[in-house]
Amino acid sequence: MRPAILSSVVDHDLCIGCGLCAGMCPDNALKMQFNKFGEYNPVSVNECKTKCGLCLKICPFTDSGENEDTIGKRLYGEIPGIQHLPETGYYLASYVGYSEKHRLNSASGGIATWLLEALLVERIVDHAICVAPTKDPDKLFSFQVFDTPEEVRTGAGSAYYPVEMSGVIRHVLDHPGRYVITGLPCFIKAIRLAQHRNKKLQDRIVVTIGLVCGQLKSRHFTDYIAALAGVKGKVMSVRYRGKSPDQPASNFHYSFMTTDGEEQRIYWNNGISEAWTNRWFTPNACNYCDDVFAECADVVCMDAWLPEYSGDSRGMNLVLVRSPVVQKVIGDGATTTLNLILVEKIIQSQAGVLAVKRPQLMYRLYIAHQIGLQVPGKRVLPSKTSNIFLQQEVLLKERMRVVSREIWSAGVPDAERLRETMQHDLKRLTCRRQVSKFISFPIQIIRHVLR
Repeated sequence: MRPAILSSVVDHDLCIGCGLCAGMCPDNALKMQFNKFGEYNPVSVNECKTKCGLCLKICPFTDSGENEDTIGKRLYGEIPGIQHLPETGYYLASYVGYSEKHRLNSASGGIATWLLEALLVERIVDHAICVAPTKDPDKLFSFQVFDTPEEVRTGAGSAYYPVEMSGVIRHVLDHPGRYVITGLPCFIKAIRLAQHRNKKLQDRIVVTIGLVCGQLKSRHFTDYIAALAGVKGKVMSVRYRGKSPDQPASNFHYSFMTTDGEEQRIYWNNGISEAWTNRWFTPNACNYCDDVFAECADVVCMDAWLPEYSGDSRGMNLVLVRSPVVQKVIGDGATTTLNLILVEKIIQSQAGVLAVKRPQLMYRLYIAHQIGLQVPGKRVLPSKTSNIFLQQEVLLKERMRVVSREIWSAGVPDAERLRETMQHDLKRLTCRRQVSKFISFPIQIIRHVLR
């Protein structure tokens, strides 16, 4: 029998590739592998005999009866002093700062790496699970299990590349100990759904560190940016968030190293932003996510995208804490510079991601229902917006997302051909933004005067 996750999720292009289904299957019926779009999906390798349906119950993109609100309430709702906002979920405290020791080699302020190390050093956990480079050109990054701070440091920095957790989840099930794991919002949600149904996972994964996420990217995204940078050989390694002293934190660079020793670099403003902000090479599942601040994680780290911090090329972190254990570690952290910050500033820093995952999601859900697509239920309801600019932005970016996936997987990848194909929609988006600003400016002035 075919595993239920394939017909209910994968066949509808709703799989995010987290790998929990493959890692937890009692029949070992599933294996994770790349699909034609460069995204991880489970495939059937053995017969589904037990028909337990566990794969569906722990998938973050099915209607399991649980969402980030219900999971968050179960995990954090009874903690003294806990607060809740619709945008952030539960929280105890919010911080801004950095770890000087880890800042240079991290994507932003190095707090996530510092936390992993501190949890190991203080013996709160025995093992740390995070994403790190593999030096395998066919799979540049993977989740790995580390036991020392030195090993953890190899995983410092962002990885805009597909990874899956089936291997490390099996490792946790087979090897006793206390683990901390890092992950994107949907990955942490899948872990929480699995923990609720498996006592070993519940007992052994004792801390979760979430990362703010606007969208996942396929491995074709990395291939495309490498081609745009002029890379000719096969990429062996990539650093996604390189820092330059003469550039603000927002204009970071990607650097690529090939199997032939070739090295190339490209900056955010030279083509990366074009592909990123317009959702090229983004999995369809990301269209139906409403979790910005990893609401199921004990702590969430993010870039400090605020005017007062984004000019610092060294990088800064914003941190939202939910767990008293993590709160204590931060309080004891003499080697960090972390200061309290208003949670409203945390929300402000992710205004763009919130727009994508709330009002734009409402419209995407409306469209999906209109054309009869199967999509998961979300905490926001489908809504036909009267904002024509929002309508156009959603539709144009969705078309570019689909086109980028199809073009890159259809034959010989060609970065310039892809950019040329996108020009018409990019010009329409630019025009939409200019008209929107022109119309909204006098409205903003009137509102300011009335205040």
